[in-house]
Amino acid sequence: MEYTVQKLGRLAGISTRTLRYYDEIGILKPARINSSGYRIYGQNEVDRLQQILFYRELGVSLDNIKKIISAPSFDSVEALRQHHIKLLEKKKQLETLIMNVEKTIAMSEGRIKMSDQEKFEGFKQKLIDENEEKYGKEVREKYGDETVDISNAYFKNMSKEDFDKMEALSVQIMETLAEAFKTGDPAGSLGQKVAELHKQWISMCWGHYDKEAHAGLAQMYVDDERFTAYYDKEQPGQAEFLRDAIRIFTGV
Repeated sequence: MEYTVQKLGRLAGISTRTLRYYDEIGILKPARINSSGYRIYGQNEVDRLQQILFYRELGVSLDNIKKIISAPSFDSVEALRQHHIKLLEKKKQLETLIMNVEKTIAMSEGRIKMSDQEKFEGFKQKLIDENEEKYGKEVREKYGDETVDISNAYFKNMSKEDFDKMEALSVQIMETLAEAFKTGDPAGSLGQKVAELHKQWISMCWGHYDKEAHAGLAQMYVDDERFTAYYDKEQPGQAEFLRDAIRIFTGV
């Protein structure tokens, strides 16, 4: 079956303007242009649009979607399997938050009691799931499933006080890193202070401390562009500075 822009837009629930934009940027070209100058889309384009909308639902940028679905190695069936897995993960996140809200309502009405830890279970699980999606593969390959699972369990059971302390440490690390970076000396007092703060932070995240793992994580901040972008967001070079400061701090 073939569709005009308007018919495909109605079918997919998107605007004709969006379809025209997808054509302009080359992510979804029509199968042909008819004699009247109308864009005509066939089955291949319908399937491609479905993939695009799946990726958009998962928060992937159009530039990255174009790279993914245009790659010679792109497997549409495998992509659908991955979409299914990720959507189930999102479903699990939502179900956890819904249950949390329902329990909070019941507590407010005096029907149940709810511990402070229970009040934040949904939010902590969401953070765990988001980190798994972004960095899980690399971290598990580097440290192993058992280590990561133990760390996730520790984080999930963390008290509100410890969670707040960890969040405050995260802010303090970035502020201290910015000041230390200005000195240009990772071995200096500020450089070593940020390394010590980072040690405290990962100890809270992991539930234990290992200097080799600390140094390995610091190296990942430089090797993985996603980590680098986070630490370099205020000033390029901060990720490398932090890595060097932690190497000196750990002696690894």
